[in-house]
Amino acid sequence: MTTIRLHDTKTRRKVEFTPIEPENVRLYVCGPTVYDRAHLGNARPVLVFDLLYRLLREVHGRERVTYARNFTDVDDKINARAAATGRPIREITDETILWYHQDMDSLGALRPDHEPRATDYVGQMVAMIERLALSGHAYAAEGHVMFSVASYEAYGALSGRAVEDMIAGARVEVAPYKRDPMDFVLWKPSSGDEPGWDGPVIAGKSVGRGRPGWHIECSAMAYQLFGESFDIHGGGIDLQFPHHENEIAQSACAHPGGDFARIWMHNEMLQVEGKKMSKSLGNFFTVRDLLDRGVAGEVIRFVMLGTHYRKPMDWTEEKRLEAEATLAKWYGVLHAHGFTAKMVADLKAAGDWAMDAEFLGVLANDLNTPGAIARMHVLAQARTPAKLVPFAAALELMGLIEDWDALADLAGAEAAPEIAPEIDAKVTALLTRRAEARAAKDWAEADRIRDILNAAGVQVTDMGGQASWQPGPDFDADKLEGTA
Repeated sequence: MTTIRLHDTKTRRKVEFTPIEPENVRLYVCGPTVYDRAHLGNARPVLVFDLLYRLLREVHGRERVTYARNFTDVDDKINARAAATGRPIREITDETILWYHQDMDSLGALRPDHEPRATDYVGQMVAMIERLALSGHAYAAEGHVMFSVASYEAYGALSGRAVEDMIAGARVEVAPYKRDPMDFVLWKPSSGDEPGWDGPVIAGKSVGRGRPGWHIECSAMAYQLFGESFDIHGGGIDLQFPHHENEIAQSACAHPGGDFARIWMHNEMLQVEGKKMSKSLGNFFTVRDLLDRGVAGEVIRFVMLGTHYRKPMDWTEEKRLEAEATLAKWYGVLHAHGFTAKMVADLKAAGDWAMDAEFLGVLANDLNTPGAIARMHVLAQARTPAKLVPFAAALELMGLIEDWDALADLAGAEAAPEIAPEIDAKVTALLTRRAEARAAKDWAEADRIRDILNAAGVQVTDMGGQASWQPGPDFDADKLEGTA
């Protein structure tokens, strides 16, 4: 089995991924607050963890992996949108979730196994708050319930910051009902026109009608879906502090016998043409904006995956154009060799759908997508259907092809010429002889073979110690006769 290694934000080192339960691999990712269209930055964690989900299923088995990503559908921004438009909150959140699904589907993202809505789990949140209060980790004050940060000694372990530094470096809300500036809200009161539920009962008294704080949502939903301990928790780096720090604190205190999440993963932020995406700079756009401009979802995905998830990602027009050209070429190669939905299904049924071990190993090394794409460039040089199977499998695992019958449309005018198996075998034999001559330092023989390949219009790519080829514009197979 391929070994997956992931960078754990909490320990700040790369660790070998070993599931808590081999038959039950669990991944939880913080999802969107649903009040408006998803912007391009919102798409990055979706694509990063969609790829992780695909990799986990490839390595551990599709039926053994469960992925949950929540919707925050109770929030002050949603309330403000409802007040500004006069529309019911549920109507706004339902519409926004529909948009979100449509946009993320267009990027090739698989739907998670669970998509819990916060409003469906308020009862579980109330129960967790009451549990925290009973154990001395939470207190009621002026209709609020606050988590006592001082009650949890390990606070700050995820972000690697001391509490004193957090107070100095963060915007901490000053409120008279807080015992400590770092204490955060678990429950807050709701006015008559705001959504509200019956509040927790603390010390025999209800704190009154209100709604949950943001941080408690994922702790309660993850516990309900996955229990006290699960394998991986993911999200954008902007969530590391305070959101995920607070999740750990309240979950560890409510369920001290569990681990909550074993591994924490965070993707870096997105820029546009080297600058932070901002409406004031005129470089802010949603996923739907790009799709409506004719940028294909596969292109958006490919550009995103071209940068390692732990590095800032810069969306540029140059990258978009390069992605379009590369994907058109790749789709053209597969279309020219007859790949269809039926062919792929038949290959899988016959057990002939083979994943390239080097590609999978590179991807399994902390989602090294740039390295995986480099390997795909090599695999795409094959010129027979059988040899192209590992490339096709890699393309599918990366989420860059969904409809195999759409290859002709995706390829456009980039379809590659069909290469007869005997010609591919002849060129491959020459490349093998060239490699042997080089290893023996027989430079004269290596140069002779190079000249033969050049004369025939063969374009050779040497990458990762392996040579691959493709026909150039002046390719002439007749000039290979008698050479192998």
